Amino acid sequence: HNPDLLQVKKSNDDANGDREAELSQLFSEEDEVKIFFETLDEELDKVNEFYGNRENEFVERGDSLKEQLGILLEFKRIHEDRRRKTSPPGTFSRSSSFSPRHSNFSENTESGEVTETEEAIAALERHGVTFVNGGVRGKTKKGKPKMALRLEIPATTPTRTISAVMGMLWEDLINNPKKDAAGDSINRKKIQWAEKMIRGAFVELYKGLALLKTFTSLNMKAFVKILKKFDKVANQKASPRYLQEVKRSPFMSSDKVVRLMDEVESIFTQHFASNDRKKAMKYLRPQQPKDSHFVTFFVGLFTGCFVSLFIVYATLAHLSGVFSRPNEVSYMDAVYPVFSMFALLSLHMFMYGCNLFTWKHARINYNFIFEFHSNTALKYRDAFLICTTIMTAVVGALVVHLILGLTGFSPAQVDSIPGLLLLIFVVLLVCPFDIFYRPTRYYFIRVFRNIIFSPFYKVLLVDSFLADQLTSQITLLRLMESAICYFFAGTFGTHRSEICKSGRLYWELAYLISFLPYYWRAMQCARRWFDDNDLDHLANMGKYVSAMVAAGARLTYSQQDTRFWFIVVLVTSFVATVYQLYWDFAKDWGILNPKSRNPWLRDELILKNKGVYYLSIVLNVILRVAWVETVLQLHKLHIRSVESKLLDFLLASLEVIRRGHWNFYRLENEQLNNVGKYRAVKTVPLPFRDADSDG
Repeated sequence: HNPDLLQVKKSNDDANGDREAELSQLFSEEDEVKIFFETLDEELDKVNEFYGNRENEFVERGDSLKEQLGILLEFKRIHEDRRRKTSPPGTFSRSSSFSPRHSNFSENTESGEVTETEEAIAALERHGVTFVNGGVRGKTKKGKPKMALRLEIPATTPTRTISAVMGMLWEDLINNPKKDAAGDSINRKKIQWAEKMIRGAFVELYKGLALLKTFTSLNMKAFVKILKKFDKVANQKASPRYLQEVKRSPFMSSDKVVRLMDEVESIFTQHFASNDRKKAMKYLRPQQPKDSHFVTFFVGLFTGCFVSLFIVYATLAHLSGVFSRPNEVSYMDAVYPVFSMFALLSLHMFMYGCNLFTWKHARINYNFIFEFHSNTALKYRDAFLICTTIMTAVVGALVVHLILGLTGFSPAQVDSIPGLLLLIFVVLLVCPFDIFYRPTRYYFIRVFRNIIFSPFYKVLLVDSFLADQLTSQITLLRLMESAICYFFAGTFGTHRSEICKSGRLYWELAYLISFLPYYWRAMQCARRWFDDNDLDHLANMGKYVSAMVAAGARLTYSQQDTRFWFIVVLVTSFVATVYQLYWDFAKDWGILNPKSRNPWLRDELILKNKGVYYLSIVLNVILRVAWVETVLQLHKLHIRSVESKLLDFLLASLEVIRRGHWNFYRLENEQLNNVGKYRAVKTVPLPFRDADSDG
């Protein structure tokens, strides 16, 4: 064999191998580029499909809202004409009145004139309303009966319930011309609620259009960044050509959203803002309040003040001996109820602030779930500011009370300070001026009103949530009753507080206050069962009834210290506690599911660490059992009155902490599963309901 020939052959083989490797690498790169652009085309199709569906929904919603607004404007015109116009005799006759159930309209043959009823009908027909089968219905552009002119007002208050069941707005305005003042008020109330609902629907439509517009810009930016990254990695210049295709795609080229936004702005400015565009934009584009460093600063400032004042108070109280046996009874009667009440309230507000912080970081949309307005809802810093401000004011008042008592002021003057502090906070709660979170204060008052009149109000999640908080604040309510009794029964000054500690009235109030939170919550469950016909609500009501029985047994045992009542208290409290624990875990938290992919939890979890859930189960059981310690009354054995009250306060604080801990998982389960089955709608309900829709 020739060595030179072999060398040449080997070099040729190496060259061919390198060439094949280069070709295979080139083909591989081309395949990857092809796959990349195919994937990009698929994503572009998804974006266009989603955008097209949402755009069509918004366009249809806009058309529906314009129809609703036209009908509302005609009703308002008819109502105003009815109020201002004095009809001459003979204008209305029995033959000319229209009843949707029994007759059709006709002309007044005697006068030869068109009646006001016919004029109203003609006006409504201009907006697509016609009469079908003796009823009033809307008509689409194709002539299909569409809209039933029944004003649908949410029956969430007694007034709204009464107005909602009074019949059709059409009958009120057209069929009954001889209306009294009460009837006219009902008509006006209905029209106001219809206008409010349509205005809110326009606001929500505008928000949706703005979100869809943001969706467009974000996806365009995403395509730009992806293609730039591709050009850099693949060393090509494909982005300009592909971006031209993206810009020609429907989600970028369509201008329906922009035109509809302009139309909504024009309609809203004309009909809901008195042609004031600046006012209209405040509704359509509300400015989100910016996080202020001043809030954080004052939280730190008041925290430091509270700690400093508490140290001063503890030192002065120890040096003055106000907690010694001769003085402890009178001082605790005057000061302890007010201080403990505000301390428990501040602790609850602190736990709520912690809830807001954890919900935010866990991405739980609490504003949507509670139906809060995002521009007025409390943030966690605001909650911390409220609780630190309250505690600073309360401890400061206690220091002033102690100093004045030591400097020779009369007991009547000194003991009026805690009562004056309580009065100031009550006045501040109802203060009409826009200071210290007025929207939140008034919203709290409205929700509390809904709770008090629970059977008569449609129950929302925020109503049941706050009522649950009240069941953990029975001690606070008892302290409030004691403070009011002490300061407004003429007992301060002489320190004779026996009226507020014994007697038939005292025990009747004790039973009433212990029952009320559970009663309110039970009535909410009864109302929800009546509305939804779900037996789970009756089972939930049984939980609160068992708690009422246990609370009544404990109070009776405190009066009749017998073995029989001890056994009754033990049994009823044990049953109530087991009932509550089961409902906490199985219903409110949605856990204890043995078939879940997360053992004994639930399938969907927000927190990544499963151990937190198991730890929370143990903690909830411990805190529930710690609260049962009041049943056994072990803390009243051979201890002083001051120590007994402090132990009561400690147990009440543990219950508040347990409730704050419970709140997080309750709302987590609500977001994931809508366990409460509260209203969750995609669009805002409208006053004139589609006749083809369900319900």
